[in-house]
Amino acid sequence: MKLAVLGAGAWGTAVSISLATRHDVTLWARDRAAVDDMLATRFNSRYLPDTQIPAQVKISAQFEETIAACDLILVATTTAGLRPALQQLAAAAVASPVVWLCKGFESGTAQLPHEIAAAELPYALPRAALSGPSFAQEVARGLPTALTLASSDGDFAARIARELHAQSLRIYSSDDLPGVEVAGAVKNVMAIASGISDGLGLGANARAALVTRGLAEITRLGLKLGGRIETFMGLTGVGDLILTCTGDLSRNRRVGLKLAQGLKLDAVLRDLGHVAEGVYTAREVNRLASTLAIEMPITRAVCRVIDENVSARDAVQELLRRDPKAEY
Repeated sequence: MKLAVLGAGAWGTAVSISLATRHDVTLWARDRAAVDDMLATRFNSRYLPDTQIPAQVKISAQFEETIAACDLILVATTTAGLRPALQQLAAAAVASPVVWLCKGFESGTAQLPHEIAAAELPYALPRAALSGPSFAQEVARGLPTALTLASSDGDFAARIARELHAQSLRIYSSDDLPGVEVAGAVKNVMAIASGISDGLGLGANARAALVTRGLAEITRLGLKLGGRIETFMGLTGVGDLILTCTGDLSRNRRVGLKLAQGLKLDAVLRDLGHVAEGVYTAREVNRLASTLAIEMPITRAVCRVIDENVSARDAVQELLRRDPKAEY
């Protein structure tokens, strides 16, 4: 297949490296200077500095040339960048199927990626989300990873999953697009909470409880938004949640660790140097939970820390003071 990967962050670069072993891949970046640097060094010095980009990955700053006659377009932007990318594709009257790789709710609209796509790609264009437990650095190194490709068109999801599937990058298919997207988005909020817990030294027992109750929050919201229960027990649910809440490569967990030290959010994000989707998603999910009357106390606690100047320790104490209740 001829693939266009739009967005040369860590994830876009890693996916390009992985897929180029069996497909014709062009990695596109808007920043001409970044493209020139990658062409000269074969490294993405800002986002993935430790992994060489093989020669078979084409790198380009030419948008029209990149998407011309391709079989599949993978949009590897942040959630905030998805709408502009899709608008650019729509303006080019692209006819190729589109798969997005971001995980989050759009800031200000609380829309999931498939809802953004419905607004910006109104014509009948096959589309899907690729999600699951995956750190870019490990994918780029060829370490075993399993992901889920989800589309409301189950046949399309199964076909593209077969095309992208490989020994080290195993792709499963699903037709539960809302469930996959909710799980991928809200797990980032739980990762911030997990980082706070670990940063405060609350121990492995507390982290296990937080991950489990976090899964309950994800599931409540996901079911309300049209997802299916089995999705939250799978790769994009519990799998991605465990990875993001426990892995040292998790950006969102690192945000929580820094917040636990008493650092201000602006300073934490500035030092991180990458987008932490959980910060923006937490705010939208908290508003959604209030509107839909869904109980999401961990999400609420995260928002108290990032937006209401409540210390991480005080937010945890508020959670611990909640009245006991039945688990289910």
